[in-house]
Amino acid sequence: MPRLVKIGLIQATCSQDVQENVEKMLSMIRNAASKGANIICTQELFKSVYFCKEEDPENFGLAEEVHKDSETVLRLSELASELEVVLVASLFEKRALGLYHNTAVVLNADGSYLGKYRKMHIPDDPLYYEKYYFTPGDVGYLSFQTQYGKIGVLICWDQWFPEAARLTAMTGAEILLIPTAIGYSKTDESAGYDQAWEIVQRGHAVANACYLAAVNRTGFEPEPNGSNGIRFWGSSFVAAPYGKILAQASKDQEEVLVCEVDLDYLKRIREGFSFPFRDRRIDSYQQLNELYVDEIDENQTYGTL
Repeated sequence: MPRLVKIGLIQATCSQDVQENVEKMLSMIRNAASKGANIICTQELFKSVYFCKEEDPENFGLAEEVHKDSETVLRLSELASELEVVLVASLFEKRALGLYHNTAVVLNADGSYLGKYRKMHIPDDPLYYEKYYFTPGDVGYLSFQTQYGKIGVLICWDQWFPEAARLTAMTGAEILLIPTAIGYSKTDESAGYDQAWEIVQRGHAVANACYLAAVNRTGFEPEPNGSNGIRFWGSSFVAAPYGKILAQASKDQEEVLVCEVDLDYLKRIREGFSFPFRDRRIDSYQQLNELYVDEIDENQTYGTL
């Protein structure tokens, strides 16, 4: 019998009012559950506007403790238990004074706290000054056994790195969930980055024979000085293990996207295609431990059996 699971993705705009954003997200989670969603994922840093557009120490005031008894986690846990849904929620974590992470918490359908993932890859680009705010994650690449299946979590910039998707899939993840906040500035709106964003993630689904669900925010958020800003391109989607997009939201509208997937289908895919795991030549991948291969040593052998 198929193991049918419905994934819910919450794509929304954000205002300067944190409480307003929280109440909107809770309402949209209820909406997703009413549509039958079993596993629901928020967009990245859903409680606030994307504050990394500038380096401002005042923004550290948005951070909070993230553990099973912290205020936001308890509120989300109660909602997960009430609705009997698995929740993946993206939060700005204060670990200690001067030590902060971009973190996703995972709650089971009975409200129990399963753990958290801390974003590993931290960008530092115009309008994305995340290295000012976030320390890279230190919990590794994880999957979580939930009531509805085994899920892995990455966060935004992680989605560009095939190593991150591979290592998460190697922990047994059947679905990769990726909260995101990504968009165009005024200078790059025609560059096609949104297409690259979609293609690379569909590739992760294929390469790892798993489902992948990426959820992005939408709307325009100006730069504090008003000269520029980010137009988040939405387009949240669910991809099948053969790369096909099963469901996708619009670029510019708030949406609750719900998509049904068959987790038993992964068994047939992985038995039919041996490249995700069986045929990997781990004896030939030593150079992955290098930042860059400047010169090939012709006397060195790689992957010789």
